[in-house]
Amino acid sequence: MGKDVIIACDFSNKEEVITFLSKFREEKPFVKIGMELFYGEGPEIVKTISSMGHKIFLDLKLHDIPSTVYKAMKVLSAYDIHMVNVHAAGTVSMMEAALEGLTRINGTRPILLAVTQLTSTDRERMKSEILIDLPMEDVVIHYAKCTKKAGLDGVVCSPLEAGQVHDACGKEFLTVTPGVRFGDDDSGDQKRVTTPARAKILGSDYIVVGRPITLARDPVDAYRRCLSEFVG
Repeated sequence: MGKDVIIACDFSNKEEVITFLSKFREEKPFVKIGMELFYGEGPEIVKTISSMGHKIFLDLKLHDIPSTVYKAMKVLSAYDIHMVNVHAAGTVSMMEAALEGLTRINGTRPILLAVTQLTSTDRERMKSEILIDLPMEDVVIHYAKCTKKAGLDGVVCSPLEAGQVHDACGKEFLTVTPGVRFGDDDSGDQKRVTTPARAKILGSDYIVVGRPITLARDPVDAYRRCLSEFVG
């Protein structure tokens, strides 16, 4: 599976995201639909963006008891999406239930990922607020191993941890990495960040890029710059 850039379409409504995606006349970028857009517009936004020819990462980060996540994934399995996720902190049992619910009768399913630690979380907050008194890398690798044990396809992690995840779980185990900025960008609310070129070296399979593209003066040019730096 080749590397790719996923654009985080963190817009508040359908009109904004369609206006943005309409700028791409030659390319059909892989896009991420997050909570704000999905909760604001409902499932119809998935149909709309899919009909425009884009692959979709539905980023809802499910985290609940196994039976609830199973039922939710059963619903999501009917959507035309390429990728979806849960929180690894929900336990192996929850992730196994998610996988079972997402798998269709014919055996097909979208890629299923688990979030390790959010890129807005740093070591200090993890220790003081989540009460995890271990190094960030140890926590991420442990969650990745649990994710693999549950049968999922990969994890969402910082690009800084992508190589270690591959070392622990294998090269085919996917790493989808937000927290990517150009070298001349502000990091915003992200704590564990790097550039597209560095993410490639570190072993990311997919990078998720939002504001550096969506707020760029020329989003298409910014997207192409990301592709050039990350994919080559």
